[in-house]
Amino acid sequence: MALRAFAAELKKGSAGLLLLALLEARPRHGYELSQMIAARSGGELRYNAASLYPLLYRFEERGWIRGRWVEKPGERRRRFYRLTAAGRRMLAAQQSEWRSFVRAVEQVTGGEHA
Repeated sequence: MALRAFAAELKKGSAGLLLLALLEARPRHGYELSQMIAARSGGELRYNAASLYPLLYRFEERGWIRGRWVEKPGERRRRFYRLTAAGRRMLAAQQSEWRSFVRAVEQVTGGEHA
């Protein structure tokens, strides 16, 4: 059980970085973001789309992303989010911090791939 809780905390702490990274390429909606994370991680990381929306709303309030409602015939209305200039700066800072963190963990644990 302790291992599962540890993994959940790691997953929770990395969700923001993952969202910003996926929005760097193009606008996406919440469900697409959750599906992409699962697919790109080989199923190791799974987020319910509904659990991502509080983060997306918070990022929008901070000016890191901007959302826009899109309606297409025969489809439900979706909110697409895109990265802003401030979001790109935050993404770069988070990526740098993540790399430093991984290097530090590798140095402490002696592992080549933390």
